[in-house]
Amino acid sequence: MQPGHSTALLLAAVFVFLASAASCRGQLANDYYAGKCGNASVETIIHDAVKARLAWDKRMVAGLLHLLFHDCFVTGCDASLLLDGTNTEKTAVENSGIFGYDHIDDIKTLLENVCPGVVSCADIIVAATRDSVAMSGGPNYQVQLGRRDGMVSQASMASALPGPNVDIPTAIDMFSKKGLNSFDMAILMGAHTVGVTHCSVIHDRLYNFNGTGKPDPGMDPTYVWILVTFACPNGQAFDNIVYLDDPSSILVVDKSYYSQIMKRHGVLAVDQALGDHSSTAWMVDFLANTDFFPSMFSYALNKLAALEVLTGTAGEIRTNCRRTN
Repeated sequence: MQPGHSTALLLAAVFVFLASAASCRGQLANDYYAGKCGNASVETIIHDAVKARLAWDKRMVAGLLHLLFHDCFVTGCDASLLLDGTNTEKTAVENSGIFGYDHIDDIKTLLENVCPGVVSCADIIVAATRDSVAMSGGPNYQVQLGRRDGMVSQASMASALPGPNVDIPTAIDMFSKKGLNSFDMAILMGAHTVGVTHCSVIHDRLYNFNGTGKPDPGMDPTYVWILVTFACPNGQAFDNIVYLDDPSSILVVDKSYYSQIMKRHGVLAVDQALGDHSSTAWMVDFLANTDFFPSMFSYALNKLAALEVLTGTAGEIRTNCRRTN
């Protein structure tokens, strides 16, 4: 990338980044749980639980990032996604790929045993995600806590989530309605650096793009050949998983996702569209060719985690994350 081009991208990114700072608010606090759990440290309990889980299940960083986004983007970070029921968010097709509920349950149990009724499920999601990101090669960042848990969860609420084939203008509009700008969107999509999907989700891109009976011409032909030959052969018996990033760094939170897009290796339609659309292509270029992704990712995650939070006497502190008190 040419020095002049790099400087222009940097200035543009910094402008957008700083312009969004004013919208990241909430009645939250640093060290919110200090002294509220006897002699025990809430932060340490969560940290150690995440470390223990990642020791044998390194996919959990992807699970927690997915869970955080799908919870916070709907009605704010209120852990409504965790509620069980016949018609809750958890049952919506948009949330069919979410995993990690059991990990949140385990952390909640540990905390309830030490200081019952103190730590919200919403805060557990945010803090556990932070720790998993830091332990997976990503930024080590601070989060503010003090959220309370929501009491309403309906499957229809998940319709607010952007899908894997959403076009960029629509996605930008969806994020804007949540107080997140297009650069926030591009950075948050970087969570796909540890993400996976299934062959069924990208089948048409590989075999019948827009009814043509051919692959999506926007994908690198060699990459298409690799996917149809090894990951997603037509007529396979199982719905195999497909990494959204280079398999060599799939368990590492890094900027590789953007480099993959620039190679036309975007797996989901929305991934490649991010690098192709005129309004976001420069963002992919900037994030792939600079070292700003870690700091910007942590900022964007905190901005996401501050959306529509319940504090004070709103909501409740659930005893069990799967049901209201």
